[in-house]
Amino acid sequence: MIKRNLLVMGLAVLLSACGFQLRGTGTNELAIKELDLSARNAYGETVTQLRRALEGSGVKVYAGAPYKLVLTNEQESQRILSYAGASSTGEYQITTVLSYDIRGRGDLPLLSDKLEVQKVFMHDGSNLVGSDQEAQTARAEGRRELVQRMMLRLEQLSPGQLDKLQQTAEAKAKADAAALEAAKKAEAQTPRQSPVELPQQ
Repeated sequence: MIKRNLLVMGLAVLLSACGFQLRGTGTNELAIKELDLSARNAYGETVTQLRRALEGSGVKVYAGAPYKLVLTNEQESQRILSYAGASSTGEYQITTVLSYDIRGRGDLPLLSDKLEVQKVFMHDGSNLVGSDQEAQTARAEGRRELVQRMMLRLEQLSPGQLDKLQQTAEAKAKADAAALEAAKKAEAQTPRQSPVELPQQ
């Protein structure tokens, strides 16, 4: 198991050294050329890899860009698929869910969605070190898949689509503000009841 992990890691290093990239992780040009990117964990692996993939796809990533991708939450859970005892081999599944928003000018929310990936690894109760490496490999593969899927989502968006979403968000914000103002005026014009006076005894 350890030999297999070392072989996989060695191949990954070799391929990356040759400039190889997974499809959808920085090889395709995006229609969006400028994007702000932020995350709750600003220095986490997911946002770091995503920034690298965006820049590799010709996107200028900087604070103050017209549109902003916000990784709002990343949650990981783990469950047992099969288990035969403390010293036996069992299958575990790691599920990672990444929630994100795309915001426009004025920090208006344009769309919200989430991505989910699942990875299975083997846990060997008699080889805890190897099992930990298996789990770390599964997490790394899941993170790479999240970045790849996010890039595919972004490839489907164009500046024109984002402009339409911006217009819709601005119209909604304007309507909400008008409704709030009307409610305040109605409340101000409503006569207030005098407090009820109890008869003195």
